[in-house]
Amino acid sequence: MKRLLVWILWVYIIAASTFCAWAEEKIRITNGEWPPYLSESLPHYGVVSRIVTEAFALEGIQVEYGFFPWKRSFVLAEIGEWDGSAVWLHSPEREAAFFLSDPVIDSNYVFFHLKSYAFDWSTVADLQKIKIGGTLEYNYGEAFEIAEKKGLIRVERIPKDEQNLMKLLNHRIEIFPLDIYVGYSMLRKNFQPNEVQQFTHHDRPLRSDPLYLLLTRKNPHNAQMMIKFNRGLKKLREEGKIKQYLQEAREDG
Repeated sequence: MKRLLVWILWVYIIAASTFCAWAEEKIRITNGEWPPYLSESLPHYGVVSRIVTEAFALEGIQVEYGFFPWKRSFVLAEIGEWDGSAVWLHSPEREAAFFLSDPVIDSNYVFFHLKSYAFDWSTVADLQKIKIGGTLEYNYGEAFEIAEKKGLIRVERIPKDEQNLMKLLNHRIEIFPLDIYVGYSMLRKNFQPNEVQQFTHHDRPLRSDPLYLLLTRKNPHNAQMMIKFNRGLKKLREEGKIKQYLQEAREDG
């Protein structure tokens, strides 16, 4: 009887230790500032951080975030000081250095304009006689960039997105392309409620880009971690959580 009790105790200890090790598994992810997707000052650290956190949590993994300037955020993950970084566009160079997740979200650039301005478009050719705002060094997609370089469309580029939104409000430009969630977040942060109500957007995306979680290949264990993340991400998507969280982010700014 005594031997049986000792054996049961050892089984319990081993099982408890195994459970604790599984429950306390952690991963360290770098972030930059890109509200409402990523921000140290937002609830859940932004909607993308929320998605990443909950996808891992469904697989019993806790996430620790570090916020850095974007370039440093990438390098810290690339060299393996941190496990990964959220979220980035695909490129062959990144795929060589990282395990890439399934798409976490799509970044959709749409044209913002005032409700008082009747605007519709199907192709870039429809933009020829419209005053368009743009931000320096931004790439708005191949068709747009080619049309701009050839002088087929007129784009007034300035340093900041917020400045372009102000130009829209003051009727100095007529449309301005910006990520839909970032745009409404900026409006709520920088404008009065009565001003925000004057803005709207066209539903047709100018460009749409999937964004991915990156986990460094410096840690071979990350291959398995990525499998777990993708599994959790799929569960969130099937439950409608990702759509819900994005809608909440757009409404709350």
